[in-house]
Amino acid sequence: MEFPSKLIENAVEELAKLPGVGRKTALRLALHMLKEESEETFLLAEALVKMRTEVKHCKECHNISDTEVCSICLNPLRDRSLLCVVSDIRDVIAIENTSQFKGLYHVLGGVISPIEGVGPSDLHIDSLLERLPNSEVKEILLAISPTMEGDTTAFYLTRKLRDHQVRITTIARGVPVGGELEYTDEITLGRSIIERTSYGKN
Repeated sequence: MEFPSKLIENAVEELAKLPGVGRKTALRLALHMLKEESEETFLLAEALVKMRTEVKHCKECHNISDTEVCSICLNPLRDRSLLCVVSDIRDVIAIENTSQFKGLYHVLGGVISPIEGVGPSDLHIDSLLERLPNSEVKEILLAISPTMEGDTTAFYLTRKLRDHQVRITTIARGVPVGGELEYTDEITLGRSIIERTSYGKN
């Protein structure tokens, strides 16, 4: 791809490093910013720089935050007896968007993956165990994706949490609403049958 300007080329190269952004999309974005009012581009650049330099990780749960302790951990209305363990910050956002969970979170920062060289010591597992003594936590919900790495992480956590007086639960796994059985993979369908629930009033 030939560029009429080295400055445009540099911008495209940087934008193309973003996940899901190819060189054509990067060029379209660069040209769009060049066409916009300069103030709009400066506002974008300022927002990105401030995000990168000022966003913190909550010292309690490791979620992203503008302050030392995030707004969820500080919220007195949250159920402090229920702690949801997730692997990634995006999982917190996804669960919060459901408006169905009112407890607290703990972000591991990944999952155990020997292939990628990620072990338990690379995750926020020690800080999770340190949160439990003298806390109000009675139930730990493991909301970790049901992949091989996710299941390995959940199994490891279950063993580590065995000595703590807490109930350990996991998110339900089954056929999604609106899904067709014939297109559901065998493992998901099998788990749905095993973890079946009552239908209506019996």
